[in-house]
Amino acid sequence: MPRINYTNEDVALLARMMRAEAAGEGREGMLHVGNVIVNRVVANCLDFQNINSVRDAIFQIQGGNFSFEAVQKGNLFYKGARPNEKELARKVLNGWRQFPSKYALWYFNPPGPEGSTPQGSCPTEWFGEPFAGRYRNHCFYEPAAGTCPGVYIR
Repeated sequence: MPRINYTNEDVALLARMMRAEAAGEGREGMLHVGNVIVNRVVANCLDFQNINSVRDAIFQIQGGNFSFEAVQKGNLFYKGARPNEKELARKVLNGWRQFPSKYALWYFNPPGPEGSTPQGSCPTEWFGEPFAGRYRNHCFYEPAAGTCPGVYIR
């Protein structure tokens, strides 16, 4: 049973975002990014109230900008989804959830020291939300205890 209702258009859109945000992190990295997007649809709390679809989550505007940098800048996002990426998107939509993104609503890629290749460390909190874990270059954050029960239920 899927975590959320979705269409083929949602699958393609989610697949494009997963690739744009995490292609360099392989299949699992893309799954983690997709899981955060699906979590935002099911959460109905904090900044994610009235997010009812993959499209709503991906094109959400916060602070005057799109929530995901790939929507603003990413030419990878604006290229069609490939079959293997759609397969990964369906996997997430149908219930794939693993640490560290299992309950995460946010992620980011911390910059390393200026001019260096290694990524920076993950802060213990990000905008007041607790660190859940890291997968390769991305740090994942869950909602603080008791602030978003919906993300833990479905």
